[in-house]
Amino acid sequence: MTSEILGTIIILLLTVILAYPLGKYITKVFQGERTITDFVNPLERLIFRISGIDPKESMTWKQFLKAMLTINLLWLVYAMLLLMFQDKLPLNPDGNPGQTPDLAFNTAISFLVNCNLQHYSGESGLTYFTQLLVITFLQFVSAATGIAALVALFNGMREKTTNNLGNFWYYLVKSITRILLPLSIVVAIILAFNGTPTSYDGKDSIVTLQGDTVQVSRGPAAGMIAIKQLGTNGGGWFGVNSAHPLENPNYFT
Repeated sequence: MTSEILGTIIILLLTVILAYPLGKYITKVFQGERTITDFVNPLERLIFRISGIDPKESMTWKQFLKAMLTINLLWLVYAMLLLMFQDKLPLNPDGNPGQTPDLAFNTAISFLVNCNLQHYSGESGLTYFTQLLVITFLQFVSAATGIAALVALFNGMREKTTNNLGNFWYYLVKSITRILLPLSIVVAIILAFNGTPTSYDGKDSIVTLQGDTVQVSRGPAAGMIAIKQLGTNGGGWFGVNSAHPLENPNYFT
């Protein structure tokens, strides 16, 4: 009981201590001020150039909403197709089958809107390919979409207008390259060093204390678990999420 109370106190203290510097950094990111992550400027400019996007073009609320809904609809179709045909795609060492259309739709839209309802178990219901390029991808863009919408809301409140909310694409890209991705890399490294799997091998056979041989699923889980926690997504690599000893190896993690 004492250790649980101590752990809760430490988490609350860390939240309070980190809130101000992180909040100040996020403010600078969306106000276009200089930050320690300016080294990603060339990558962001490349993304905008390839996409034909003018990040300085401000949007009305209708334009902002249209852009947000359109790209999310495309992500939904993309995710569904990959989930349905995942058995035909690489990175499937355990030979897991593709999802049925109804399950693929449920999975895709669930992670798209950040509610992460899972009617499958990650060990048998997904492949490494879809864990990374569907689930992990959606956990990034769904959180970034929420951040972009919140920034637009704050802009509208500050400007007292719905005709100058900023640029959705600018906020979306910045949310990933300046906030979610850097933090995820740090968290993923911490998880990996504490025992969370980062392997692309299939199931491993181990002998339990009772002498039984069991198959244990693995995979490059650390990166996905990092954004799961940072984006408050909830849907983990394994079926029982953070209750799994490989997804949450010790007290520190």
